[in-house]
Amino acid sequence: MSPLKKNKLNKIRSELDKLDNSLIKIIKKRTSLVKKVLSLKDKKSQIVDQKRIKFILKNIKKKSIKNKIDPKITQKIWENMIYAYIDFERRNFKKK
Repeated sequence: MSPLKKNKLNKIRSELDKLDNSLIKIIKKRTSLVKKVLSLKDKKSQIVDQKRIKFILKNIKKKSIKNKIDPKITQKIWENMIYAYIDFERRNFKKK
């Protein structure tokens, strides 16, 4: 790789690192909201809401297409995020 390309690559990677830092802050806020949602659930069976999951994924696909983002990328990201939070809720569920 030429020095010029390497320099450009490093600048882009620096931008990605800054973006990742912003995403961490957003994930922290999302986790806080998920904790609030979890506190309202009475039964562990309320953790997974397939109707809500389908609704979210359908909207993400529409928004991705509208914003010219490959919907396969966003679908995978959101599916993984949803199931990571389902796992989080299951691990943190407290019987009332």
